[in-house]
This record gives sequence, structure tokens and C-alpha cells, in this order.
Amino acid sequence: MYYSHPLYVEDIKKISDYTFPWEKLENKKILITGASGMIGTVLVDVLMEHNRTYDSKIHVFAMGRSEQRARERFKNYMEDPNFSFIQGDINNSLQLDTKMDYLFHCASNTHPRSYAEDPIGTIMTNVAGTENVLKMAVYSKAERVVFLSSVEIYGENRGDVERFSEEYCGYIDCNTLRAGYPEGKRTGEALCQAYRQKYGLDVVIPRVCRVFGPTMLQSDSKALAQFIKKAVNREDIVLKSEGNQYFSYCYVTDVVSALLYILFYGKDGEAYNIADEKYDIRLKELAGILADYAGRKVVFELPDEIERKGYSKASDARLDAKKLNQLGWKSKNEMKEQLEKTIEIIRSKTE
Repeated sequence: MYYSHPLYVEDIKKISDYTFPWEKLENKKILITGASGMIGTVLVDVLMEHNRTYDSKIHVFAMGRSEQRARERFKNYMEDPNFSFIQGDINNSLQLDTKMDYLFHCASNTHPRSYAEDPIGTIMTNVAGTENVLKMAVYSKAERVVFLSSVEIYGENRGDVERFSEEYCGYIDCNTLRAGYPEGKRTGEALCQAYRQKYGLDVVIPRVCRVFGPTMLQSDSKALAQFIKKAVNREDIVLKSEGNQYFSYCYVTDVVSALLYILFYGKDGEAYNIADEKYDIRLKELAGILADYAGRKVVFELPDEIERKGYSKASDARLDAKKLNQLGWKSKNEMKEQLEKTIEIIRSKTE
């Protein structure tokens, strides 16, 4: 499996060795929703690796809907006294006796097909699910909540900026099926601010750009995820548009390192864009890089009806990450290198 691949293990070790004020987490209880997802699973690995190396006794509570999937993914931790799996749907009220010191809300439908096939769940995970996390934080008198938001909240670029800063507010046509995801994230952010005001919660809001890496789920229908799957199988890369979309991307372990910077150094109530200009690229260029690496070509194909419903209308969505950089974060590698690493790790578990 990818989590035992030397390249993945090396990335996890590097982050667990960062010179953060880890003492703040010693003997603390941390809830991670969406723990079996693309980002959550890396966060779990980093915290458990830090425990293994430094005996920090951080107790990780990993929450997910599928116990079977969790037992497969986290089998190395199941007997660890500092790890607990919580089976449940975040959209249902959290009935936990244990009080949490820190909460990461990573659960979300994050790919186009799920927006179209599960539109209500897409909205409610970011609204009802977020409120359940915030209620749990109030009950726990938690030290900090980290709500993972998205580049999607900026909507479409109105042509008045090159990159989105945290103050930017673009255009979203709210009367569409596709609006469920960005509007859900916007409402989730507003809920965080409401709970800060009413209950004095400490909340930080990372806004994550488009993410890739070996922890991508097989069900991921985002364009880059589909490209990577094709490259892994040494197949032609299928582009379902002209490919002029200009987006910010980030490698998944870099995203998790950024989350930890925001956890430790972020200011209460603030949002922080997670991105790096080195990873700004047009979709057709991405397709070309992966086709070259796979020894194949780029082919064009019309999307099916469900795919069209889930696709973003944004054509230029690049993030300004100066605010995060001021906390000390920057990505460590180049786009091409991380794409090739992703393919190598995923391919190793299929060959």
C-alpha cells in the first residue's frame, strides 16, 4: 500500500520532524473528521509518526463513515493506545463522551461527480457537519478548531485580480446544482464566525487549493485525479475541455504541513490560502506533463451529463498565499517532481 512506500514514509517523517511547538499537543486529544480521506489520512499519519518518534502521547481520534476502510487503512494503529477510530456520519449529532482539545474538520465531498450524485450530502457536510464539529468544540472547551475550506468559495474570477487574496469575493451563481459545494463552504465559514462570536471559540480557516497526491481516492473524479490514474496505467490522458483552466495546485503532504503551520501559528478567526505559485498551471499543460511521463498522448473527449453538472465554471482560480507564507510556510518541491512521485507511489501498489 502507498502508506508503506519509502517516498511516502519519507514525506511523513519530514513533517513529523518540523520544529513546531509540538509540546502544545502533548497528551492532548485531537479529533479528525474525514480521517480516511485524502488529507485527513496524511494528518493522522503525521501525528502518529510524531508519537512514535517523540513519545508525545497525542491521542488521535479518527472519524469516518466506513469502519472497514478505516481498519484497512489504519491497521498499524488500531492497537495503539493513542489512536481511536470513531465510526459515524458527521452530519449526525456527535455523541462523544470524550472532550477534545483540538478539532480538524476535514470531512467533505470534494470532487465533481459527488456534487451531482450527492448534492444534499455535499451541502450538509459543510453546514450541518460543521455545526456538529463546532458544537463538539463548545462542549469540549476546545483550544482550537481547524475548518478546512476551499478555493471554491471565491467562485469565478471577475477579471479584476490575478490571484485571490483572502479578502476577495468572486461570483457564484447560487441558483445551480453546482453551487452546493462552494456555498456550503461559505456557510461553514460563516458558522465558524458565529460560534466564535457567541461562544468564544478559537477557529482558523485554511482555504485549500486543488490537491493531488498518492492518498487520492479511487472515486475521485477531479480532472487531475483522472489524469494521474491514466498515467499510472500508461494510458492516453483524456481532456474533457480545451484545458485553458488556470488553477493553483498543491501536493497533499505540503497541504498537511500548511495545516500544522496554521494550527500552531494562525490567528484566531483568520482564513489562510494554501497554495504556491510554483504549482500554478493550466489544465492542458498538466495533461501534457503526465502524457509525456506515461509515454502516451492527450486525447479530447466530451464529458457525460453527470460530469458536466459537477464541473466548476471557474477558468482562472489561483490563490495568493502571502498570508500563509508570513507564518513561515512554503512548499518544498516542484510540481513535476511531485506528480512523478504520486504516479510512482500509486503504480507500486498496482504492479
